Amino acid sequence: MRDTVDFDEFYAASSRRVLGQVYAMTGDMAAAEDAVADAFALAWQRWATVRLNDSPQAWVRTVATRKAVSSWRKARNRLLAHRRTHEPADFAPPGPDHVVLIAALRQVPEKQRQALVLMYFADLSVADIALEMRTAEGTVKSWLSRGRQALLANLGPTSLVEGEVR
Repeated sequence: MRDTVDFDEFYAASSRRVLGQVYAMTGDMAAAEDAVADAFALAWQRWATVRLNDSPQAWVRTVATRKAVSSWRKARNRLLAHRRTHEPADFAPPGPDHVVLIAALRQVPEKQRQALVLMYFADLSVADIALEMRTAEGTVKSWLSRGRQALLANLGPTSLVEGEVR
C-alpha cells in the first residue's frame, strides 16, 4: 500500500513538469503525452527500483524521451516506406497555435535541444545534465552553447524589452 501512495505522490508532483519538458523536446503534444504515459506506466511497474534512483523524475524523463524518439523514428520509417510506393503525402505546415519557442527548438539538433530543455525547463545543473545524458560536463557546456546560438538564430530578430522577447 505504501508503494501506491509514494508513486501517486511522485506522479502528482512531477507528471505535468515532465510532460512540458518532453513536449519542448519533441514539439508534438500528442507524442509527448503518449511517451510520458508509457514512461510513467513503466515506472509504476518498476517502482520498487525506480524510487531508489537519485532522481526518479530524471528516469521517467529519460524513458519518455527515448520512447518519443523511437516513436518518431517508426513514423519516419513508415512515411519513407509509403513514399517509396505511393505519391508523396501532402502535409499542412504547423498552425498558428504552435508556440514560437517550440518551433525554434525543433530546429536545434537533438542533443543540444535535450541539454537546453534539461537546463531551462527542468532546472538541472550542468553536472546533473551530464549524468542524465551520460556524457562529460564539458560536452554538455558545448551543447548548451551551440544550442543557444542555434535557438537564437532560429528565433530570428528579437529585442529584449523589460525582460520580454519581442
